[in-house]
Amino acid sequence: MHTREEKLQAFGRLLDVMDTLRERCPWDRKQTNESLRPNTIEETYELADALIRGDRQDICKELGDVLLHIVFYARIGSETGDFDIADVCNKLCDKLIYRHPHVYGPDAERIDRGEVTVDQVLKNWEQLKVNEKDGNSRVLSGVPDALPSLIKAYRIQDKARGVGFDWEERSQVWDKVREELGELEAELNRGDRERSTQELGDFLFSVINAARLYKLNPDNALEMTNRKFIRRFTYLEEHSIRQGKPLTEMTLAEMDAIWNEAKALEQ
Repeated sequence: MHTREEKLQAFGRLLDVMDTLRERCPWDRKQTNESLRPNTIEETYELADALIRGDRQDICKELGDVLLHIVFYARIGSETGDFDIADVCNKLCDKLIYRHPHVYGPDAERIDRGEVTVDQVLKNWEQLKVNEKDGNSRVLSGVPDALPSLIKAYRIQDKARGVGFDWEERSQVWDKVREELGELEAELNRGDRERSTQELGDFLFSVINAARLYKLNPDNALEMTNRKFIRRFTYLEEHSIRQGKPLTEMTLAEMDAIWNEAKALEQ
């Protein structure tokens, strides 16, 4: 691994390259916060994809792509005189130090004695976010509106938990899951589409809550299932091509048999 000095030199080199590109490349010179935003979202999802695949080389590459965007936005900020990369780093450091009083505060020795738990840290973190000068005025105001719904639900629940709004025992959540499933089934049987949609949302919210309580990431879990389905369906599709029999001409029983073959290969 690299020394601290080598890491600082590498970051300085990145800043130099960014300055050169911004000044000399027609494409880089043309970019704005607004034009970069869609690419930033794409790069973030590509990093998330590499992380769930556990591809270390790809993770390294995608981290670089995301870092490029951070440096790019900071360069644009310096051109408008609003902020530069030093401001970005210093604001981040100041925030981290403020939100970690158990590490940087007068009682920091408590952490060495094992007297600070993860739950205490998280609860304190949320309270500090509400109290800080430029922080969120409400507990849930820090949840971005643009988050995907599944991730947003998890973050909402996690933030509520941070101030003590949670089940006393995680096993209690299953009564809520069963209750929401029953209400969903009742509305589906009545044929009320609008209320069924609302109850489906309540049911999904309760399942996400259960995942959180059992320390499972529902977004990761669903993505793993997506990938598993794609693998098995692709196996089924390729089998049908080899047989010269389109999927549309297969019976469900025939497709199920090939599907089970695909499952067996994953064991």
